[in-house]
Order: sequence, then C-alpha cells, then structure tokens
Amino acid sequence: MKTALLDGKTPANFDKNIIGNLLLDIASSAEVRQEKMLIGVRNEAGDIYRLIGATKVNSFNNAVEELEDLGLVDELKDAAAPADGCDAIFSLP
Repeated sequence: MKTALLDGKTPANFDKNIIGNLLLDIASSAEVRQEKMLIGVRNEAGDIYRLIGATKVNSFNNAVEELEDLGLVDELKDAAAPADGCDAIFSLP
C-alpha cells in the first residue's frame, strides 16, 4: 500500500499511530491516487490530510481494520458510493 500527505494539510495528532500500525510505502499523492482503492484520513480540523492507496481488496480491508482498531470511524461505511474520491474516509468519532 502507498500513502502520501496532502500539501497544505496539517497531519492529525494520531498520525504516528497510522504509520506505526500499517505497512505503508511513502509515495507522491499522484502515485497514491492511481491505486485501485483510496482511503482518506481526516485531521482534527476535518480536512483530509493523508491518502492511503491499496491495489488489492485484501490490503484495503486490512487497512480499514487497522484504522478501526486505532479508534477511527469510517464515515463512508454505510455509503453507497465513494466520496471526495475515496472509498473510505476515517476520522475521530
């Protein structure tokens, strides 16, 4: 899986936990956006500051599970379609 911080957005206070729990390769945001499935992560201000891209459904599901284990909530869990270009968007509850 690949990840990128988005320019001009402040990382969340819990960002270290994401990097510590998920095996992610740092890439440009353009590279991450080319992945099959995208996960956005919101900071405390409500901005998506990090993108995580997964090629395989299994990798996507593992990332979702890890982010849920960190106490984050997927605001698109019950959505019928992606939003803001993301298949999942995680934030603090």
